[in-house]
Amino acid sequence: MPLTVEEKATFKRDGVLICRGLVAPYLTRRAIPLIDTWYRHRLAPGNISAYSQRTFAPELGTHRDILALYAESEAAVIASDLLGESAPVTTAQIQIRVPESEHPGVQPEKPMHVDGVSCPHLDPQELRTFSLLVGVILSEINDPRDGALRYLPGGHRTMAEWFRDQWSLGITEQVPPKVDRGHGVPFLGAPGDVLLMHHLVPHAVGLNLAPYPRVTAYFRISHPEHRSRRLDALRDPWLDYPGLAFAPPTPDSKE
Repeated sequence: MPLTVEEKATFKRDGVLICRGLVAPYLTRRAIPLIDTWYRHRLAPGNISAYSQRTFAPELGTHRDILALYAESEAAVIASDLLGESAPVTTAQIQIRVPESEHPGVQPEKPMHVDGVSCPHLDPQELRTFSLLVGVILSEINDPRDGALRYLPGGHRTMAEWFRDQWSLGITEQVPPKVDRGHGVPFLGAPGDVLLMHHLVPHAVGLNLAPYPRVTAYFRISHPEHRSRRLDALRDPWLDYPGLAFAPPTPDSKE
């Protein structure tokens, strides 16, 4: 179902939409056991740091039942509605926050950042950006201390201004100081809940103090022209969102 005018205005203001139960239970029931089996039988504790930087269960990233969480759900419809059109999605990132009680100290908190920009494990000159992040919860996240992702509503506007006026390719800082000090809003929910977040919204991830792993499948969605204009898209938050560029903001928007 297409987004309403109000939902589009909210996304323009906050850079985030949260859609409860957007992915049908029959889709999550197919995906969850795949990841659970991998975690119980194939997780190499010595590789948790590397998994955290890239993806857990890399061999499942192209599995049909994982990709279906996006491709066969309304998430794909909403993404296309926001971007107008999008490049094919061929892989998923599986992110697991392991219980601190089982693997103490091996998966530190992730500070505020924007994906693919000045990543500690990448060359500062390299950009791995995209347009829209879609996250599908695959485990209960009831408490911010359960390794929840935390995002800064409206931070996409702050980041675009910073990228325009103060940042240049090669700078190793991921966000400006005022963003780095932000705590953010935790994304809590149940399997099937979906986060749609503008690429420029800064976010962080805390330790998982729950006794079970926190699992989310992420899909990085790009406008077909994004790769040819990555730097411009960092400076103009609506370049990849032509339908939103002139959309009316909500009354409390700063725009």
